[in-house]
Amino acid sequence: MSERIRIHPATTSRPEPPAWATGADGLPPMTQADLLRYSRHLILPEVGLQGQRKLKAASVLVVGAGGLGSPLALYLAAAGVGRIGLVDDDVVGESNLQRQVLYGTSALGKPKLGSAKARLLDLNPGVRVETYETRLTSGNAFEILRPYDVVVDGTDNFPTRYLVNDACALLGKPNVYGSIFRFEGQASVFDATRGPCYRCLYPDPPPPGLVPSCAEGGVLGVLPGVIGVIQGIETLKLLLGIGEALIGRLLLFDALALRFRELKLQKNPECPLCGTHPTITQLVDYEQFCGIAPGAAAGGEQAALEITAKELAARLERGDDLVLVDVREPHEWEIARIPGATLIPLGSLPARLAELDTSREIVLQCHTGARSMRALEFLHQSGFRKLRNLRGGIEAWSR
Repeated sequence: MSERIRIHPATTSRPEPPAWATGADGLPPMTQADLLRYSRHLILPEVGLQGQRKLKAASVLVVGAGGLGSPLALYLAAAGVGRIGLVDDDVVGESNLQRQVLYGTSALGKPKLGSAKARLLDLNPGVRVETYETRLTSGNAFEILRPYDVVVDGTDNFPTRYLVNDACALLGKPNVYGSIFRFEGQASVFDATRGPCYRCLYPDPPPPGLVPSCAEGGVLGVLPGVIGVIQGIETLKLLLGIGEALIGRLLLFDALALRFRELKLQKNPECPLCGTHPTITQLVDYEQFCGIAPGAAAGGEQAALEITAKELAARLERGDDLVLVDVREPHEWEIARIPGATLIPLGSLPARLAELDTSREIVLQCHTGARSMRALEFLHQSGFRKLRNLRGGIEAWSR
């Protein structure tokens, strides 16, 4: 006896698309173009599809779009970090082009962030670039930092470093730190929720002018590329949740010896910011904290002790009796100098006081005005009263 076989009409059903293509699991979807662009990431087991989607969902704020911020921002955009914020209020100068690879000659004299945004979007149109053309201050830091997952410090001055550190600690965000000078650089990750903060390493800022800036001491052009890329690596590791972050470690790099060293950092239980009994609960005036607030000069208001390049040129043209003292180093003196000036490096000033006449007006100058203000304070304490500091230094005079 044969069985009758019932044949049902053929039915076709379309398979459900994977979560990575729809974002059904809460992470942004990946497109076919994304799969091609990030293919070298996707084949890394530590990254893969989920990791790349984490990067697409992530946000990073870069404070300072200069030497460190340039390579860092380029690699973050290339890696597919979904939202990149840039904070800087400077314009592109000719001396920037030796190391700030975000910019070209066509950008000279223009605001940095406009050129930076255009370059990053050209590199990767799939990222979102937000710009803050302002100086980071105690008044705006929380508002600017709060929306971002990770903050990267690419600044070159102590007030902003302490500001970024304190704001990150109070907001509970990691601070990827880097700094450069001459042939040396350092990097770390300060995360007060898991380890020490910047204040644990440097409880107090150095005296004003003691540590020269890159503008005064110089920097090897490729050095910020090394440190900026290390900051980029640490940022991506934090976003992906992989590897061992530089939390509790300070990485030191010597370019001349091509040598890396590492120092262990410990959380300071007495730290006023992240210690067991914190006393810093809000942002402060960081220029005043670092001793460089306006007016904090010897004997009165700083502005009253300064002379502009135009004023100095006019007085020299009139034939006023001025003694010009340059407190830079001999190698700086060889590059540019004001005619008629006498070179007395800052470190030699105490031993050469006898060469100066207290009855004549002395105009002090250095590269940008910081070291010469220190010289002015020293001379004032030594009994000199007719003192002026060239505002902006030789750099302002050259312009």
